[in-house]
Amino acid sequence: MVQQVTSGIKISVDTTFEGTFYKNYKVHFAFGYKVTIENQGKDAVQLNSRHWKIYDALNNVEIVEGEGVIGKKPVLQPGESHTYNSGCLLTSPFGAMKGYYNMVNFTSSNNFKVYIPAFKLSAPFALN
Repeated sequence: MVQQVTSGIKISVDTTFEGTFYKNYKVHFAFGYKVTIENQGKDAVQLNSRHWKIYDALNNVEIVEGEGVIGKKPVLQPGESHTYNSGCLLTSPFGAMKGYYNMVNFTSSNNFKVYIPAFKLSAPFALN
């Protein structure tokens, strides 16, 4: 598990390897990840959008941007957390992800970024 705190918001990420399958005559490696967003600050905040960079061992980079996370824009009061599961596909058994969430502080109305620490994606059978 990797963790990082930005502006009082703690991000924790845990990953799993889900398996391999063929799509468009190519093997793909499926990874799952569980993210917990915890408000350790004094103000209520809302997650509005996400920005991900997904890397694989073949030097491919995919940028994923969008509103909210899995269709939600969670509001977190001080001390609250939000956990969700998602996943990605790679064309190699190794990769990594990192990114950030765009959030708003309800007290100050300020927008701010909360960084998601880089985390590795690796198929266990491919490890030495």
